[in-house]
Amino acid sequence: MKTKIFLLIGVLLLFTNCAVIRPGEAGVKQTLGKFSDKVSTQGTIFYNPFTSKVIKESTQTNNIKLILSLPSKEGLSVNSEISILYRLQLDKIPSVLENLGQGYESIITSVFRSASSDVCAQFFAKDMHSGMRAKIEEEIKMKMKENLEKQADGIELIAVLMKSIQLPRGLANSIERKLQAEQDAMRMEFVIQQARLEADRKIIDAEGERDAQKILAEGLTEEIIKIRSIEAFNKLSKSQNSKVIITDGKTPLLIETDE
Repeated sequence: MKTKIFLLIGVLLLFTNCAVIRPGEAGVKQTLGKFSDKVSTQGTIFYNPFTSKVIKESTQTNNIKLILSLPSKEGLSVNSEISILYRLQLDKIPSVLENLGQGYESIITSVFRSASSDVCAQFFAKDMHSGMRAKIEEEIKMKMKENLEKQADGIELIAVLMKSIQLPRGLANSIERKLQAEQDAMRMEFVIQQARLEADRKIIDAEGERDAQKILAEGLTEEIIKIRSIEAFNKLSKSQNSKVIITDGKTPLLIETDE
């Protein structure tokens, strides 16, 4: 009976002093408050539950979502939904845990608030809603990376994304009116361009007709006119209808075509 009890206790101790590391995770053993330099991935870690524990951290890309009011160069506040994409560098997880602890996400958030305020204050509100947004995101990312490396190296920033940007109502209406005016101007420019093309087409047609008449007139010599007159007389002579023809010998003039 005692043997079974000891065996049961041994099995329980075996299961309580091991940790299973799943895919996408990394485990670091902490003994008497000191983190081991060894990082384990996918497998089982055995440890003494009385003096040690295993800290598990994700090695996948993580997303911190924030909704903040960002300052602009002209002193306006721009509301935006923010996504901070990051992951922990596998071999530097012990350093991150030692310097920042397991609450490192709050550190990332604080660093973002500081970096975004510094960067956004250098740009106008309309820039955050235009093609300048990518530049603003990149500058915030670089500023955050610089500040994080001063506290602990091992957090890899992948991207800072500004989404659902809401400009102040007055500025949004002003930008919308400006865009509408630009579209109207572009549409008018298109209409004018089409009118110019149509005018050019008519000029080209008129010039072609004029040149054709000029060429035709230049080609009607007296000899050609005589030949055409003879041909006309021949055709009239073959007609079965009675006719009265007045001519000066050069061109026929048909007066009557009744039989």
